[in-house]
Amino acid sequence: MKFSIQSLYSWYRNLLRNPKYRWWVILGTLLYFLSPIDIAPDFLPIVGELDDVFLMTLLISEVSQLVIEGFKTRQENKGSKAPNAADSATSTANTIDVDAVSVK
Repeated sequence: MKFSIQSLYSWYRNLLRNPKYRWWVILGTLLYFLSPIDIAPDFLPIVGELDDVFLMTLLISEVSQLVIEGFKTRQENKGSKAPNAADSATSTANTIDVDAVSVK
């Protein structure tokens, strides 16, 4: 089995698609920022700031994904309110079928 950064990243992203784990990551990141214990102390010139930057990026990306998913869910709920026959006729008229072709 080949190990690659891409496979590790895809495993991580698939794990975080579960909302329970996403909330744990957000909670853990917030607790880390509030905790006086640090992986790399901030008095180290570059390394001390890198862990904070990494965790802040992780926190922002996870919170933004939650907001985007909530917004999409809200939009889908608004759009699913009893469409009439005229709406379904216009939506099928605007549908385009596309055949997928592999580039490799």
